[in-house]
Amino acid sequence: MTKLWRSGIILSSAGFLAGLGNYAFQGIMGRLLDKAEFGYVNFTLGFIGLLSLPLQIGTTSLTHYIAHFRAEADEARVQELLAGCRKFLFRLTLAGSITAVVLLKPLSVFFEFRAGLMLAALFCVLAGLWAAFATALCQGLAWFRRLALISIVAVVLRLAFGSAALAKYRVAEAAVMASGIAFMANLVLLYWRKEFMGSRAAISPYNREFFQYLAVGAACMTGAFFFTQGDVLVAKLNFSDIDLGFYSAASKLGQALPMVVAPMLTVLFTSRSAHRTQMALREQLQLLGLYAAGLAAGAAGLLLLRSFWVKLIFGTYTPESAAMVGKVALAMVFIGLMQAMAMWSLASRWFKLALLYGVSGITYWAVLLLWRKSPAQMIALMPVAAACAFGLVLVSWLASMRKSHSG
Repeated sequence: MTKLWRSGIILSSAGFLAGLGNYAFQGIMGRLLDKAEFGYVNFTLGFIGLLSLPLQIGTTSLTHYIAHFRAEADEARVQELLAGCRKFLFRLTLAGSITAVVLLKPLSVFFEFRAGLMLAALFCVLAGLWAAFATALCQGLAWFRRLALISIVAVVLRLAFGSAALAKYRVAEAAVMASGIAFMANLVLLYWRKEFMGSRAAISPYNREFFQYLAVGAACMTGAFFFTQGDVLVAKLNFSDIDLGFYSAASKLGQALPMVVAPMLTVLFTSRSAHRTQMALREQLQLLGLYAAGLAAGAAGLLLLRSFWVKLIFGTYTPESAAMVGKVALAMVFIGLMQAMAMWSLASRWFKLALLYGVSGITYWAVLLLWRKSPAQMIALMPVAAACAFGLVLVSWLASMRKSHSG
């Protein structure tokens, strides 16, 4: 078994365990919260994802350059880049904290959030700043075992804090705060701080090339967000509070498909950013095939046992949620496959394809938003829109692969 495969399987195994833990947390919420509060939690987590888009963009770009410099054995450049990022994050955390205090009330009014729920969301975003840096560090330096450890510790923290908080306070704020506490798992990296807390002078990573990559990464990550979580934002506008709760369960089950096998894309992105030789290409394509097989197997298990999974969330069989799972899962299969091609193109610096994926994600969300005459219609539209976007991205990816191979 190649090192790339071993890394992918180790990280995916940890991701699977973490996914089970997060699914168990959904079950705890489903039993302790009423359907409306349950819907508020998952909508707020989607909202946090929207606010955290800049972090995902920066993480992807930083990972790419760390992996690139590491492949060239330019350790000095890696350490200087990390020092520059730490300095920038200290300033950003301070500025973000002040901004959060100032904007707490206006944001609560604008998004119709309770003040406590908005405060919990902003806490998660600020905690996510350093979590994003830790993720980029582990991915770029190929510390996949450490990243696996962090994912396990994070879900343990989420379950422990969330269970205790929800047992006492049966409100959405307690569940959202549990997600913020889970970010504290990244503190385990301090055990290896001597490996990345060097004494080199900080350099700014921001040059013309970095900004170009950052802009393309922004389009790509924005598209990924709207593909995977845009439906929840549309549901909040179109569904009643009770229906939002039912849909949130189906949506979380569907989102679990690409999320559980996503660690393979983490390994693939790092490998592709660093190496593009013929031997590396063969291993990368094998890992891509393993990712697709895992996605298909997960979808089959979800569709066959949909009633069982829904029952585990709410404690009782909920036909409203079970009826939604099939089409949501089918849409997520197409979305998961597109996500793999997008990460491949971003690591390969195929900017046109990455931009196409970003535009496709925004278009997908716009279609759901404009043609959402009823919840049933939106759910029926999701796999159709996702399949059309997948066809377009697949044809473009194959064309890019052929051109790259010819070159």
